Amino acid sequence: MSNQKPAVVLVSGGMDSAVVLAMAREQGFAVHALSVRYGQRHDSELDAAARVAKTLGAVVHKTVHVDLRSIGGSALTDDIAVPTDADGHVIGQGIPSTYVPARNTIMLSVALGWAEVLGATDLFCGVNAVDYSGYPDCRPEFVAGFEALANLATKAGAEGSRFRVHAPLMRLSKADIAREGLRLGVDFSQTVSCYQADAEGLACGHCDACRLRAQGFADAGIHDPTRYSGV
Repeated sequence: MSNQKPAVVLVSGGMDSAVVLAMAREQGFAVHALSVRYGQRHDSELDAAARVAKTLGAVVHKTVHVDLRSIGGSALTDDIAVPTDADGHVIGQGIPSTYVPARNTIMLSVALGWAEVLGATDLFCGVNAVDYSGYPDCRPEFVAGFEALANLATKAGAEGSRFRVHAPLMRLSKADIAREGLRLGVDFSQTVSCYQADAEGLACGHCDACRLRAQGFADAGIHDPTRYSGV
């Protein structure tokens, strides 16, 4: 039986959550990786999440189903076009249509429930307030608010346990994240970040996620292992 402290880490299959998983492992946590099939456009990111969790040494990887497509309201869960550079979309101007209503709140809530079952008090997520698309649930205020909620809304919290929501990438640029992943031995070729990747995980190269990822590798001076469609 491992004497490592358990933690629940949200793993999407993208580069950010892969780095967070590696960081949690480096800190000595027994990582319980959690992915959410929420009705997103493709399954290739979930396939990537399974690869990442296995490669980076998660104790277990669990995928939970939550049907956010039934409420829609996002380009990732509804019949709404994903904004790209081709249509003049500028990253960081307003909240884009790829924002999924309440997604991070729901994912962290599921992670919190699993943490209580495991007796864990540490949750990790890959939200970032520097190189991101303007999502309100990627801000430090959101993380602090959810952490306060976790300590109010749970049996463990009521009995004196203190939950902590770790967001170690919050203040890092995409280039910093790429460098940190390289240091930790993350194989970025296993990850999928694209909002509209195909079944094989090939990226479009034009959505916000692709553009931020490519710029991060370029700024870090690191080879970009992303596989693009049509190449």
